[in-house]
Amino acid sequence: MGRWVRPEVYPLMAAMTFVTSLCAFQLTRNVFLNPDVRIDKAKRGMGVLENKEEGEKYAEHGLRKFLRTRPPEIMPTINQFFSQDE
Repeated sequence: MGRWVRPEVYPLMAAMTFVTSLCAFQLTRNVFLNPDVRIDKAKRGMGVLENKEEGEKYAEHGLRKFLRTRPPEIMPTINQFFSQDE
């Protein structure tokens, strides 16, 4: 294992670990929380689900509600610095 794990490979391993965990998180979130994914056999038999409330709850999560109250700026301090007239 020492032959393959060299110090210059650590940043690549860290990035790949982060991306893999992000993908695993998103897949797990969709499987268990997405109202369009049906694992239960009884729900799969239904053609169209009437679950508007569940879909709204999934789409309007806490992060989206929080970001609606924030101004649409990525770096507000830099934006204010360069937009001020002197």
